[in-house]
Amino acid sequence: MNIKPLFLLLVSGIFINTLTPVAWAEKTVSAPWGGATVTATRYKPQKVVYDVNVGTVEKLVSVLDRASYLSKITGADPFEQSIVLVLHGPEIHFFAIKNHSRYKALMQRAQSLVESETLKIKMCKIAAEGKGYKPGDIHGFVEMVPMGDAEIIRLQYEENHAYMQ
Repeated sequence: MNIKPLFLLLVSGIFINTLTPVAWAEKTVSAPWGGATVTATRYKPQKVVYDVNVGTVEKLVSVLDRASYLSKITGADPFEQSIVLVLHGPEIHFFAIKNHSRYKALMQRAQSLVESETLKIKMCKIAAEGKGYKPGDIHGFVEMVPMGDAEIIRLQYEENHAYMQ
């Protein structure tokens, strides 16, 4: 008996099985409740404040994406809607003018959202100063507020903004 063809058959079977674990898993997983459905929902303009404290570009991009999408699906009405991002964490460094070349694409995106949508970006002056920045060190499309926490509370209780994190 020639063992070489049997060996090749065995090895190729193992190799093929390692390439298709998803197909194998799909055959063995059951969905007793079926798949999810999407409920068609119309959203009215919203007032929202995002409490932003993120340390990576990817996380800030995610916040910008969520806020932008919220603006779009709720009509982007500048008279009825308000979406405010309050920055008070490590992301402050991204908005420093001295870091513009490093975060240029991110800052262009943030500025464009402020310019074209019903979105505002506010920054805690205390947190910025704690990181060595004065108001003049931060890009001009950002509004500096005395204290981020106080601004979040003010927006919630005086202007009826929903809190998002």
